[in-house]
Amino acid sequence: MTGSTVPAEIAERALAAATGPCIVLVSTTSEANLRWAASTLTTNGLTSSAETTVVAVHGGDRVGVVSRSGVGAGDVAALVADAEAAARSAEPAEDAAELVAGAAVDDFGALPAEVEARDLAVLADKLGVAFEGARSGAHELFGYAEQTVRTTYLATSTGVRHRHTQPAAVVQLNGKSHGRTRSAWSGSAATALDQVDVHAMVAEVVQRLGWQARTVPLGAGRHDTVLPPSAVADLMLYAYFSSDARSAHEGRSVFGRPGGGTRVGERLTAAPVSVRSDPAAPGLETAPVVLTGASSDSASVFDNGLPIGATSWIDRGTLAALPTTRHTAALAGLPLTPPADNLLVEVDGGRDGALDLVRDVEDGLLLTCLWYIREVDPQTLLLTGLTRDGVYRVQHGEVTGAVTNFRFNESPVGMLARVDGAGSAERTLAREFGDYLPRTSAPALIVRGFNCSSVSQAS
Repeated sequence: MTGSTVPAEIAERALAAATGPCIVLVSTTSEANLRWAASTLTTNGLTSSAETTVVAVHGGDRVGVVSRSGVGAGDVAALVADAEAAARSAEPAEDAAELVAGAAVDDFGALPAEVEARDLAVLADKLGVAFEGARSGAHELFGYAEQTVRTTYLATSTGVRHRHTQPAAVVQLNGKSHGRTRSAWSGSAATALDQVDVHAMVAEVVQRLGWQARTVPLGAGRHDTVLPPSAVADLMLYAYFSSDARSAHEGRSVFGRPGGGTRVGERLTAAPVSVRSDPAAPGLETAPVVLTGASSDSASVFDNGLPIGATSWIDRGTLAALPTTRHTAALAGLPLTPPADNLLVEVDGGRDGALDLVRDVEDGLLLTCLWYIREVDPQTLLLTGLTRDGVYRVQHGEVTGAVTNFRFNESPVGMLARVDGAGSAERTLAREFGDYLPRTSAPALIVRGFNCSSVSQAS
């Protein structure tokens, strides 16, 4: 955007320029970030951006989508004209439907939210204390923090006017020994940086660095493993991202039945594991309506403005629902359950945290986090990836030292059948996929026979 034009005005100008059904999304992002290395603040910065997307509909079933950055009042007519031209030349869209009807929210015309440099102040003060402790200790601290706020304006020719503000804060902290032969990680996600407990994060990495002072040999194989909330969130997010109803209905995912149809209603595990999404979940709030600039197996531009409710995807071990659009719900014969932009994993009876679960492991492992996760087989959702920043041997309920990193091969769905203990669900940051979806809550889990398929030299 340029000048003083506010996003709501851009959206209204676009609708006024449209000659047919139209959807407009204007999104602004404001970010403040902070970096540190060797226990010293290094850089900080403020950035902002804006993008306008016009979805033009021609003949009821042809769609043209054009997105541009930095759109000002004088750019709107050309943007709409290009979207309408794209719609006229497009093939019919299989997800075509009547646009969602609705009304305007009271704050639609409000200015977008912004992050300021002072939003970093509380975190910087906490880090200063941590740096002083590191200089007198045996470790160095490295890391990155960011606070963002994304404001999205949705306006349609059928009367929908919606404005949503999405704040998010992420802190990633690495502790390294002097000489940098040992490394430990802790991550945290919140709504704002001043909510992050830096002291607890530092204490966690220092403890893990201490465990790494002793190394013990251990080969690859299936090991009883305590997965911390971060690792659980990464695995279950991959399952969530892979769970659209169409792929299941067509037999292209682990959630489909052989021969056709979905596994909705089937028991996946005897463990009382539940996975759900809820736009109103406290601390994890997200958009209560569909906001999308592109159609896919899990989203449809025709559904913009459609309400998103709380949905239980897995209910005490039973597959209860799959993400659907209006089109894929009809295709698969399932209820309409649009996915929300958060994920909550819970286990009945779960209590305490990862270190409490260690006491229940006679011989096994405690992981820190996972990374470089890739899909091997969509039919079983077999994933492969690497452990990172600390894998620890557990013997007789105690951590006895560090072992090598491993490559793992596991299905998050198959893994659920081997859950044999759980902690309390807590707000967590998935190391691999937290950038895509930082609003997650998960417990630590004991997984019997977690498949550490080979030794990795990654460090």
